[in-house]
Amino acid sequence: MKLLVSALEPSANLHLEPILGALNGCELYGIFDERFGKPVIASRAFSIMGFLDAIPKIKKAQKAIKVMAGMSCFVDKVLLIDSPAFNLPLAKAIKKINPNVEIIYYILPQVWAWKAKRVAKVEQYCDVLASILPFEQQFYTKATYVGHPLLDEIPTCKAVYESTGRVAFLPGSRKSEIRALMPLYREVAQQIDKEKILVIPPHFSDKEIAELYGDISAFTLSKNTYEAFLKSEFAFVCSGTATLEAALVGVPMVLAYKAKLIDYWIARHFVKLSHVGLANIIFDFEKLPELHPELLQDDVSVDNLLEAYASIDREAFFEHALKLRRILGHGSKETMISIMKV
Repeated sequence: MKLLVSALEPSANLHLEPILGALNGCELYGIFDERFGKPVIASRAFSIMGFLDAIPKIKKAQKAIKVMAGMSCFVDKVLLIDSPAFNLPLAKAIKKINPNVEIIYYILPQVWAWKAKRVAKVEQYCDVLASILPFEQQFYTKATYVGHPLLDEIPTCKAVYESTGRVAFLPGSRKSEIRALMPLYREVAQQIDKEKILVIPPHFSDKEIAELYGDISAFTLSKNTYEAFLKSEFAFVCSGTATLEAALVGVPMVLAYKAKLIDYWIARHFVKLSHVGLANIIFDFEKLPELHPELLQDDVSVDNLLEAYASIDREAFFEHALKLRRILGHGSKETMISIMKV
C-alpha cells in the first residue's frame, strides 16, 4: 500500500508509529518524522507554539500543501493526524484534484473547544473520521470512537499509589514552553528534597539542551516520559499530551501553562472551556470534578507550584485516574490498523 501521511507534531508521529509497524510493506510519503523514512518535509520543520509562531511558516505550509496534494494522485490512502490548521486545507486541496482517494482523519480537530464550523469541513473533505475522545460524537455526525492511543503506548499503569522519593519535571517540548517554565521549575526543585527527574524531548541535541534549560545539575535527566512518570510520585507538567499520560499512568500532578500574551488573549476570548488539560476536559464532559489543579499565566509561580505539590490529595487523585482509564476504555491501534487495511 502507498500511504500519504501528514503528521506534523511529535505526538502525531508517536501515535503513527504503532500503526506503521503493523502495515507490512507500506510505502510512506508526505510529512512525518525521519525515523520512519524519507519525508518530503520533516515534521520538525513545522514545530510551532501559538499564533505568532505560525505566521513565518505560512508560506512554507502553503507550498507543502500544494506538493502533498499532487502526491495524492499516486497513493492508495491519505492519513491526516491532528494539526487542523494545516490538514484541513490539505484535505480540501487533495479532494479538488483527486476526489476518489480515501482520506482518513485521525485525532480530529477539537471543535468542542473552538471553531465549531470546522465540523462541516472535516465531514465534507474526509471519508473516515477517527475520534480518540468519547464525547466527540456529540459534535461530529460521522465520527467513530476508535479508542485512545495512549492506552496502547503506555505499557503499564500503576496499580496503587506509592511514594517513590522522585518528582518529575516536564517543561514541554517546544522551545517557547521550556524557556517560560524552566526558570520556575529550577526554583521549585531547590525546595523539594527528593530526586528530581527532568524530562527532555529525545530529539534535542546537547547544544539545544544547554541553550534552553540552563543549569540542570540538580536534575536526573530522562528522555522517556513514560518511564519518568512510572518512577515518580508527583509531576509538574506543561499542558499537552503529557498531562493525560501522567493521569493515565497514575501520577498526581499540577499543570502549568504560560503562553505569549496575544496567544492567551485569543484563547481566552474564543476557547469556551473550563479547563485546558485533557484529563480535566474529559471529566468536565462526564460532569465530574477536576482531576488535577491547573495554573495558567500569572498564576504559574514558585509559591503556587509548591502549594499544589503540598496540597493535592494523592490517594484521591489515583482513584480518579482509574476512573479516567475506564472512561477511555481501550487503545486505538487495533481499530486504526483495521481501518487502514480495508
